[in-house]
Amino acid sequence: MKKILLLVLGIIVPVVALKAQSNTNQTLQNAEKNGWEYSVQCGINLGGASPIPLPIEIRSIKEYNPRLNGLIEGDVTRWLGEKRIWGISAGIRFEEKSMHTGANVKSYSTEIIDNDSKVSGYWTGYVNTKYSSIFLTIPIMANYRLNKEWKLRAGIFESYKLDGDFSGYVTDGYLRQGSPIGQKLIFKDGKRGTYDFSSDLRHFHTGVQVGASWFAFSHFSINADLTWGLNDIFKKSFKTVTFNMYPIYLNLGFGYKF
Repeated sequence: MKKILLLVLGIIVPVVALKAQSNTNQTLQNAEKNGWEYSVQCGINLGGASPIPLPIEIRSIKEYNPRLNGLIEGDVTRWLGEKRIWGISAGIRFEEKSMHTGANVKSYSTEIIDNDSKVSGYWTGYVNTKYSSIFLTIPIMANYRLNKEWKLRAGIFESYKLDGDFSGYVTDGYLRQGSPIGQKLIFKDGKRGTYDFSSDLRHFHTGVQVGASWFAFSHFSINADLTWGLNDIFKKSFKTVTFNMYPIYLNLGFGYKF
């Protein structure tokens, strides 16, 4: 009985799968005729959270690691008119944005932990920073077809931070407690003071995005997009870091058009 049941299932399941695939292909063909296009893409984000312009407190960048930050995205595009040169798209993207930096600074406003106590003041010396955030992002874009191979786009995006980290340490320098002329707290011979501002990271981010796609084949594309956040990565109430930092990233990846 089991052998007969397995035989029947072995016949029915492939037939049902082929029928479903056929129906799906027909649905996508009908959608394309009506100007609808569906696509997915994956790639990496390269960049960092940067102050614009570089503040006077940062004297030199000693280390910079953009890290390989993954992303995956799905988009729906509605092409307009008979020629379908212009289109509007909306998508949903799951992505990470991060960086790791080291810099020499002078009179850099911060708050560190020393001997289990928080100490605020102005740091002169070396500072090491790790930044990482995971976002759920909704891009809304205007699309323009140059030809069958090239597509350009520009628009805005809104991101929600699902998780984030902004932490690091200071060493090889000194902290002026309270003010630039306050009592000097010295860190040398490998002594470190740590900091963690993760809870002060902003949840919602708005930004602009521009990009292009090259269709190497009819369904496969190579994509490049620049995203520029318009908000400081920190909440407005956070005043310890005295300058704004904006997430600026280049997204490189591959796409598939259904």
